[in-house]
Amino acid sequence: MEFGFLTQGYLPADRRTDPYAEHRVLMDDLELCLAAERAGFKYIWISEHHFLDEYSHISSNDVFLGALGALTSRAHIGSGIFNPLPRVHHPAAVAERVAMLDHLTEGRFEFGVGRGAGSHEVKGFHTDVTDVNETKDIFFETVPEFAKMWLWDEYPGFTGKYWEMPPRRVLPKPYGPLHPAIWYAAGNTSSFEMCGRRGMGALGFSLDEIPKTEVAIKAYKDAVARCDDPIGAWVNDNLIVANGFNSIAEDRETARRDFLAGGNNYQMSQVFRYHDTFPRPEGFPVWPEVLPDLTEEALDGFLELGAAVVGDPDDVVAQLRRWEATGADQFLMLRGVKSKEETLRMLRLMGEHVIPEFDTEPEHRTTRQRRAAAGG
Repeated sequence: MEFGFLTQGYLPADRRTDPYAEHRVLMDDLELCLAAERAGFKYIWISEHHFLDEYSHISSNDVFLGALGALTSRAHIGSGIFNPLPRVHHPAAVAERVAMLDHLTEGRFEFGVGRGAGSHEVKGFHTDVTDVNETKDIFFETVPEFAKMWLWDEYPGFTGKYWEMPPRRVLPKPYGPLHPAIWYAAGNTSSFEMCGRRGMGALGFSLDEIPKTEVAIKAYKDAVARCDDPIGAWVNDNLIVANGFNSIAEDRETARRDFLAGGNNYQMSQVFRYHDTFPRPEGFPVWPEVLPDLTEEALDGFLELGAAVVGDPDDVVAQLRRWEATGADQFLMLRGVKSKEETLRMLRLMGEHVIPEFDTEPEHRTTRQRRAAAGG
């Protein structure tokens, strides 16, 4: 099982007493990404969100990824996600950015795609959309065109229901071979099945509990094994599970104390403030009401479900063994609500004590699959 780290520019209102708070959180996030590479995380993912006050202040993640690409040398950097819907970014411009990042990182770029984080974000661009599910049709009209833009000398143009362009040479072509891995931000079981059937890696941002993860992984792996119509030029057989509820310290008591004091439930309330396509749990408050602070009993419940990774390094290794047993290909840790200092501690301890217990393969899984698909 490989490991990834994701950050998204989380800036809750109570941190805005400093007039430079937004700048500081962005620069802190960049520093943490570099620390993640030093610690041995193989993948660093940067989200793209628009208009989501407090929840995420990284909108131009292509700019962030360009800086990150220049400052890293081993870690793969990924868009978690780029939004390819034509009213957000023209598809040809997305193809150009992906190929450019592939060159600047010499093959270390991972192309994650998605449709946005709910109606507040989607309708900021698609003002005539009444149901965010309508963007599925736009998405699947668009994404199959990328491989043609990258691999054909001249793209023959496109005329669809939602966008069009004349024949053009889309430049540069990827660094190669073929093109970067394509990933999709999947949510429910049917999305994971579709993701596997179309040969895309699955960004399982919603997979925060082991029981539902086991169902999603089975659906994905069964489908990807039968994939005969990949959306790109090769099958990216990879599934990521994500966890934002984490706290690691040298001793268990410190890790638990820091986790319970961290404001995790405020951030979870932000998730449902914007991700209105997620099923809202029964009794979950409606924003601006927020969940009360977590208790010791609630933390123990999360640990039982696998929904939190909290404790000393030995605790974390034991907890992650359960995730490894699900068949997940990558475990993605989010910065979440932790301070920079707590996150640096987590990254250091992961690198010193945890990652070596799981990942001893120096080559990235997507690099190996991309090379094999090209016949190398």
